[in-house]
Amino acid sequence: MATTSKVMGYLPQDTPPFGKMVLLGFQHVLTMFPATVLCALLMHFDVSTVLAVTGFGTIVALIGAKLSMGNYIPLYYGSSFSYIAAVTAVVAVMEPGLGFGVAAKPETIAVVQAGFIATGLINIIVGLIIRLTGGKAGIDKVLPPVITGSVAIVIGIGLGYAALTMASGTCCGVDPATAPAVTLKWWLAAIVTFLAAVVFSVYLQGKGFIGMLPILLAAIVGYLVAIPLGLVNFASIGTTALFTVPQITFPNFADPLTVTVLIGVGIMAIATIPESTAHLYQISLYVDHLAVELKREKLGLSKFIGLNLMLDGLNDLINGIFGSTAGTNYGENNSLMVITRNYSGTVLLTAGAISILLGFIGPLKDAILTLPTAVSGGLSIYLFGVIGMQGIALMMAEKVDLYDPGKLALGAMILIVGIGGNIGYPGGFLPIPLLKGVFPYGWPAIATAAVVGILVNLIFVLIKPPVVRSTEVLE
Repeated sequence: MATTSKVMGYLPQDTPPFGKMVLLGFQHVLTMFPATVLCALLMHFDVSTVLAVTGFGTIVALIGAKLSMGNYIPLYYGSSFSYIAAVTAVVAVMEPGLGFGVAAKPETIAVVQAGFIATGLINIIVGLIIRLTGGKAGIDKVLPPVITGSVAIVIGIGLGYAALTMASGTCCGVDPATAPAVTLKWWLAAIVTFLAAVVFSVYLQGKGFIGMLPILLAAIVGYLVAIPLGLVNFASIGTTALFTVPQITFPNFADPLTVTVLIGVGIMAIATIPESTAHLYQISLYVDHLAVELKREKLGLSKFIGLNLMLDGLNDLINGIFGSTAGTNYGENNSLMVITRNYSGTVLLTAGAISILLGFIGPLKDAILTLPTAVSGGLSIYLFGVIGMQGIALMMAEKVDLYDPGKLALGAMILIVGIGGNIGYPGGFLPIPLLKGVFPYGWPAIATAAVVGILVNLIFVLIKPPVVRSTEVLE
């Protein structure tokens, strides 16, 4: 410890003894592992590559903060669910019928990577604007909570159909009409997994480290249930060498789909920007509280929101360059730090290094690929729904006035275009016969909803609507 106080805890600049540092770092990896791996499987990316590159991206972001401000911003970066809908739409166009967990071809991933480069640049630009203007008030005018919250709802609910097809097996060729017994097995495994995730999430709160792993625990329960049902295929075990090299691919900007991807995937950054900012405010509050207890100087990390978004963008650029999924800093790792009072930057660096090493272990990848699609479907019902609920929570936290007709209009338009278009049309592409050279398969529904929402909101910013209604709550 860097202090003789009886108060236990590590501030970002503290370095624990080596043994503790490794154990604490491994705990961070366990915390991020379920969501990061599931994201990779859902988006058809190579799991080993995602583990290795996200670990490297975390290290780069931490070192970037250290070089820029003289200290670490204690955040861990993993894959984000916000990009699943946009990415799977592109993959479905390039490789129709790809099964759950099957990695897409390198040439497909290379096209998606171009979109992740766009998300990185958007984050960096927004972060730079915030740093230059001294705050996020200006950004809130362009991206008010009613837009970011509605987009989050669209992302989560728009994935609902995908979650149900995985849970039922209809995504994988099971016909409920001709194979009702098989369908029933899939639903049973999915429902047990879903209920386990809910029970663990609710009843393990505040129970220490185990309370941080509800998704992993639910996956284990679902896996054990799926084995006697005949849904686990062990054929992949032993097919990969003990040590393997992650599949590195580089972005392709010359494909006919590239512009569609740049817009369709890139615009999803607007969903991670408020999430990342909220995470920084949360961790800053607890770091300063620990500093007071340790009788040391407060760090005030919340004033670095611009730098934080730029580091988010840098992380996305790394993922986009080397063939991993775009992401954001993880709230679950934030919660782990709050529970353990461990905010050490060197521990997070260690976690990143461990994640890189895991990317080179072949049997780990083999074991992950045996996870039944039905189990992933059960987890997805819960996780995708939570994404949508977080959009509602964001608007509640930001006190969005849904009695305001302008805000109602923005939210309504985003929800209908985004959800309706993503579920109702093949691949989630709206059949708009304009700009065919840019959008050969149609306009990506979620991105279109977000962009139109931003443009309509700019009308309200430039031409102020009259305030004519009462602010009193009507009985």
